[in-house]
Amino acid sequence: MTTITTTTSVTTLSVTAARLAIAASAVTLLLLASLHVLSSEFDPSWRMVSEYANGQYSWILSLMFAFWAVSSWALAVALWSHVRTRGGKIGLGFLVAAGIGEAMASVFDINHPLHGLAAMIGVLSFPVAAMLISVSLGRTQEWATAKKSLLWTANLTWISVVLMIATFAILIVTFTQAGGDMSAGSTAVTTLPPGVIGLVGWANRFLVVVYCVWVITVASRAANLPASRA
Repeated sequence: MTTITTTTSVTTLSVTAARLAIAASAVTLLLLASLHVLSSEFDPSWRMVSEYANGQYSWILSLMFAFWAVSSWALAVALWSHVRTRGGKIGLGFLVAAGIGEAMASVFDINHPLHGLAAMIGVLSFPVAAMLISVSLGRTQEWATAKKSLLWTANLTWISVVLMIATFAILIVTFTQAGGDMSAGSTAVTTLPPGVIGLVGWANRFLVVVYCVWVITVASRAANLPASRA
């Protein structure tokens, strides 16, 4: 009787956490979309998401990061009973770390010295978590049918990081060639000179979308799985 109760409790917690992860990810994307409308003065092609903190709706950005953190932590809880390999457990640790970075970003905006650390923790931890967790889950019988979608979305997470780094490098190089000076930081630049290739903003937003899509993909599967083994 005790074993049955424990298993049911874990399953209920897993499903509830998975649904919370889906809802939090959806809210994250909705809040990001709302910032495009409310703070339209920021050109999304080259302005980073964090720069919305300098607009009139910085509180919406803080909420976005907070919900993003909740989605990561909720998914970690949802997957705890499903991930059984050492690599998968390490992946869950990185997922929790990603949530910490996202939560830090909700408190420390782009003008705070700790924002860079928050971004590094949140952005870089997530792809490691996605790959380790997806590979681990894909090796189990319960998740075998979802293996392809798990790996596709997981690989997109690190690809989005590479794209953001590449587009940022292109922005810096073309901006410098155009005679611009970014020594004061990107927030001091109001418009891009002719010839500057500004795509890093879209790459940044693509990263947020991809991270949330992976969470939704995994959480949706977790929410519909039968009772997990204790």
